Amino acid sequence: MTVQVVLVHGIRTSATMWRAQVQHLTERGNPATAVDLPGHGTRMAEEFTLAGAFATIDGAVRAAAERGPVLLVGHSMGGLVSIAYTGQEDPPPIAGFIAASCTAIPRGASLATYRLLARSVDALPGRGMWLADRMLDRTLPPETREDFGAGGYAFDTQDVALRSLSVLDLLAALQRIDVPLWFINGQYDQLRVNERLFTRLAPDAELIIVPRTTHLVTAMRPRVFNALLDLAIATIAAGVSGADG
Repeated sequence: MTVQVVLVHGIRTSATMWRAQVQHLTERGNPATAVDLPGHGTRMAEEFTLAGAFATIDGAVRAAAERGPVLLVGHSMGGLVSIAYTGQEDPPPIAGFIAASCTAIPRGASLATYRLLARSVDALPGRGMWLADRMLDRTLPPETREDFGAGGYAFDTQDVALRSLSVLDLLAALQRIDVPLWFINGQYDQLRVNERLFTRLAPDAELIIVPRTTHLVTAMRPRVFNALLDLAIATIAAGVSGADG
């Protein structure tokens, strides 16, 4: 059976950030679904809630699972929510999971500092987009630059979403994940802070560090990330074939 892929975006962005990956997966024959979480992209007018985020991921996963084994891929906030979703006591129908740029526990002083920084940038003229655009122009290649923000930026959702992450019990969830798991981080990613803890709690997971890359590993090095998708798909496909044999 063909591996299906479900992609979950990070905070403020939308499903459009995955266009390079969707194109790659489509060309290699693996159907891909990139979701918009509540309050983001095509759902900008909605309120962000964890329940709504879980329901969105679950709906996409279960629809895909009817067609084949599912690889779930989450980036940043989408990765954190996907860790909690994948590590439920009643596990969802997932055959493999990539958690990108999300090896950090969103609680305490680190979360408070991140929220303060986000609010400070949001208070700048034009909500700080001149600064964000300058940084993205410098770091993202032409093949992903426009796609990254094509669905708009969820400024009004950001603080609510960040605050909601503090209730996630990621440590318990990580210990319950029983499918092939890959942590993928950029070398200079600020969310590598709890990387060792995450890999200790999920000892069978693979940790892959992409050199010369920041937090935006999917958009900054799309071809490298696509190759890692290929690795995960091949691993899942081999496992399915082995089970069938």
